[in-house]
Amino acid sequence: MVERRVGVSGWTYPPWRGDFYPKGLPQREELAYAASRLTSIEINGSFYALQKPESYRRWRDQTPDGFVFAVKGSRFITHMKRLGDAKEPLERFFGSGVWELGDRLGPILWQLPASFEYDEERLATFFDLLPRTSPEGARVRHALEFRSPTFETRRAYDLLRRHDIACVLADTAGRWPKVDEDTSDFRYVRLHGDTELYASGYDDRALDRWAATIKRWPKDTYVYFDNDAKGHAPHDAERLIARLR
Repeated sequence: MVERRVGVSGWTYPPWRGDFYPKGLPQREELAYAASRLTSIEINGSFYALQKPESYRRWRDQTPDGFVFAVKGSRFITHMKRLGDAKEPLERFFGSGVWELGDRLGPILWQLPASFEYDEERLATFFDLLPRTSPEGARVRHALEFRSPTFETRRAYDLLRRHDIACVLADTAGRWPKVDEDTSDFRYVRLHGDTELYASGYDDRALDRWAATIKRWPKDTYVYFDNDAKGHAPHDAERLIARLR
């Protein structure tokens, strides 16, 4: 059965308090509240720094059965190492506690900087290092969000298909490539803002269009709103969830 999961990128945003989060809700209860309203959340703290196993366990325990997290890969790997010499950094990243999510673990997102131009050999070497199963034997999915137009080629899409990596469909208000390319058995969408990057919300017509697009895909889909600067993300996610029911 096809699963369509919709959520937000991160959940700890002070402006959401008293808006999406009820006034007076303790911060320690924000994840549980968000998980009760959304169907997935993208962990973005893992991009900035290695997290702790106890953090992943706590997040797992604060969410209901059936809930799924996406995990954003370390920027040390994507931005500093630029995918090179990645074997040990990957081991440290996954060994930091990612596996503690257990059945709550969804796709791993790898976001490249706009300065990273398409390099087939470097990408292929990195993809070959990625874990494809968890220690318990569950499948691990991976998605790539690129921001250089040099990736907009048939060779790049074919490389992603050969390595079973989902091509992220990113809506960035025209700043970076917006590529709707099917390269795995699931789809991954990041909505960074309809008209203003990270800031603008999605009106009813825009959400109707996204819902229609997603419904046409006969495969699991993960959608994350990253237009959090003005608090639109969680509300837009709820409205899209309603349209996909």
